[in-house]
Amino acid sequence: QLQLVESGGGLVQPGGSLRLSCAVSGFSLDYSAIGWFRQAPGKEREGVSCISSGVFTNYTESVKGRFTISRDNAKNTVYLQMNSLKPEDSAVYYCAADHPSPLGSSTCGYVGMDYWGKGTLVTVSS
Repeated sequence: QLQLVESGGGLVQPGGSLRLSCAVSGFSLDYSAIGWFRQAPGKEREGVSCISSGVFTNYTESVKGRFTISRDNAKNTVYLQMNSLKPEDSAVYYCAADHPSPLGSSTCGYVGMDYWGKGTLVTVSS
């Protein structure tokens, strides 16, 4: 069974840092791209960052230079390091995966994700 479980959310002051984890089971990160998304109250869900099964990464403009996505294939886990957090970063953060492919994925994006975690709440407030 394909499953994604997020963790690492919490309350942090502006300017602080958090590291989110997305633990994947049921398939290998070697064969799937992973994306991080977020949804704030009253707003649409937006793609934040993604990583291919290779080395390709992408970030939405508002987090460039502050967030870093990485992957530990041995642990089958994807991380999102979030630094210099702002109140507008507050949201429920979700990780998602596209359908695993034997060839993997050379790129990544924010559409066509097939599997989703349940999310972890990030609150940036003083």
